[in-house]
This record gives sequence, C-alpha cells and structure tokens, in this order.
Amino acid sequence: MMRLLKLVMSTSALLLLSACSQNETKSEVTVLRLGHSLDTQHSVHKAMEYLGERLDYYSEGTMRVVIYPSSQLGTEREMVELLQIGSLAMTKVSASPLEGFAPDMKIFSIPYIFRDNEHFWRVLNSDLGKNLLSGVENYRLKGLGYYDAGSRSFYTNDRPIERPSDLNGLKIRVLNSPTAVATVRALGGAATPVSWGELYTALQQGVVDGAENNPPSYYLSRHYEIARYYSLDEHTSVPDVMLASLPVWESLTEQQQVWVTQAMEDSVQYQRELWKTSTEESLAKVKAEGVSVIYPDKALFLDAVKPFHQSFENTPIGELITQIEAM
Repeated sequence: MMRLLKLVMSTSALLLLSACSQNETKSEVTVLRLGHSLDTQHSVHKAMEYLGERLDYYSEGTMRVVIYPSSQLGTEREMVELLQIGSLAMTKVSASPLEGFAPDMKIFSIPYIFRDNEHFWRVLNSDLGKNLLSGVENYRLKGLGYYDAGSRSFYTNDRPIERPSDLNGLKIRVLNSPTAVATVRALGGAATPVSWGELYTALQQGVVDGAENNPPSYYLSRHYEIARYYSLDEHTSVPDVMLASLPVWESLTEQQQVWVTQAMEDSVQYQRELWKTSTEESLAKVKAEGVSVIYPDKALFLDAVKPFHQSFENTPIGELITQIEAM
C-alpha cells in the first residue's frame, strides 16, 4: 500500500506541474486520476467512464480521466485523504461519511425527509443542495456533483424486517457516520460501522446480522448470497458525491475547470438513467436467486423515527429539515 501511495503521489506531482505550466501546448495531456470502491458493473463506474469520454470531447483530447475501481487505492476515507494532499484528483464517496468534513451533510442520513425521488432531486439541484456541496471546500475538497444512489433498505441473514421491532437485537452494518448510527438505533437496531470491502466477510462470519443499502449495491456485492431477506423500507436517500482534490482543482486553468464541470453534468444525467434500469434489474435478479423481497408498511418506520426528527428542533439541521419539507 505504501509503495502504491508513493507512486500515486509521484504521478500526481507530475500532474500538478503539468497543469500549472504556463507553456502548456495542445499536445500535452492533463491526466486526472479517479479512484473509487465500486464494482465496474455499477452505474456510477459507468458514469465515470462517460465523464472521461465527455471530458476528452470538451477538451479536444487535452484532458483524460484514468479510473482505479474496486478500492485499488484504498478505502473511501483513505482516498479522501489522498485528495486532501493532492495525490489523487477525484473520488466518489457516500454523502453520509462526509458529515465529518461538512456537518450539514448529516441531513442525508436522517430517515424519511424526502417525499419521493422527484422531491429528492429538486432539493439536490437547489441552492440548498449546491451549498451542501460547497461546504467541503474548507477541507481541501471540491464538490463536483451528486450521483443517484437510490434509497437504502435493510437486508438480513436470518429473519425478515417487516416492522421496526424486528430490528431489535440485530447488529446492522452502517456507513461510518454518527447520524447513520443514530438512525439505525432509533429504529431499534444495533448499528455497527464496517468498511464496504469487509462487509461480505462480516456477514458471512456473523460479525453483523445484516446491513442496509440500495438494490444495485446489494446485488453487485453478492451480499444476497448470505443475507437472504431484503426489506424495502427505503429509510434514507443518501446520494453519492463526486469530489475533486481542491489543490488539483486550483491547479487547472479556468477553461479546464469549465470542461470538467460540463463533463460532470453530462455524467450525472447519464448515471440517473442507468440507475433506474440498474435498480429494476437488480431487484429482478435477486428475486430470481431466491431472495425474499419484503415490502413493509413504511408508516410503521416513519412513526418510529418521529422522536429522532424532533431531536433536531431548534438546531441548524432542524432548519434544513424545515426548508426541505417546504420545497
């Protein structure tokens, strides 16, 4: 890992020198290295490939994206740290762990604050959503945009989740986010942060009794091989966030920044279409594999988290909830 880290740092240093060069010619190519933790069949990975294609188009071949999928460069947190020191250009993270960098990002880990998918995207595309993205800049990060990650639902090894009380006594893997932990506790489960790359083994060995995620991630990770009950309670809608290294971003010319922004906008729209198809296909495939897919009464879960919602009254997060509900 250290050897790989040194390699990434060395190549990134060369990138910074190239991007900052005042004598840059059209024949020079600025390479942006992008690492993430997802499978190459995931819609977000495909959208990243499309991002590279669009950037190549807008820049007329003078900019290129090289992608390192499947945690080749480390965990999400490790890749964020590489961004902060300028040794990696871009990465994708779930919005929930970003609350450690931008506290308002915890809004996405609070259950049942979005009425539907249309409401969700109206919020993300609003000034509120843009302000949430810009909140990471104090931590040497640049928010480029949101990818659709659908809604998170519970999947378990030994018993279905049909009502909140079914979570009692179960160890549920959650994202490394205090608010995500609090959400699962509010619903009665024992929240247990585990890294994504270690989750399959954790389920297999009984370190956790279940987890929560969207249908494509549940299917592509093959977690359905162990956790055979999938309950579509859809408690949170946590987007994926594309981040850039602020040092690398500031090394680019204004024109290069415009090209990256345009390519990112195209990539977001492309991924949203892929996501819808991927979600439908993933549910069909896990059902075909014999998974029990449960459609619980969401009203039971919403009632269970009302005290949790009330705990944010007269706080900045409570104000955000009020703004979102009014949209």
